[in-house]
Amino acid sequence: MKEQERFEPRIIGFLCNWCAYTGADLAGVSRMKSAPNVRVLRLMCSGRVDPTFVLRAFQLGADGVLVAGCHPGDCHYQEGNYKALRRTLLLKRVLRQFGIDERRLRLEWISASEGEKFARVANEFTEEIRALGPLELTAALETGPALELEEVRA
Repeated sequence: MKEQERFEPRIIGFLCNWCAYTGADLAGVSRMKSAPNVRVLRLMCSGRVDPTFVLRAFQLGADGVLVAGCHPGDCHYQEGNYKALRRTLLLKRVLRQFGIDERRLRLEWISASEGEKFARVANEFTEEIRALGPLELTAALETGPALELEEVRA
């Protein structure tokens, strides 16, 4: 069996507490089939996803990163999801400079009632990352500045 066929992507999901995380929970309690590859980290808002969180996830071995939040206009914190959108677009340009395919970072709007959408996104993203194969980092990111836990929290 080829290594590519056995490859199981490691995906980190940064999910907004108020919408996307609740949508993921709905998918779970409704027993919707979704890929188990997404490791969920709950944040209060998608706007709280600092670019260093994403870079650190890749540095520590993630093959893909999903950022999911409330639909535009529905943010619990007014404009946090717009901040997430701006940061994600800029971060995709930075990823290209590191030689990382920008498709490895995905931003989705998922409401609390969209459990089916969360399951679909998790499945689609897992298959997309599986098709891209394991992330092979450039030396620049692997040996980049070591981030201490306190720096990531700041």
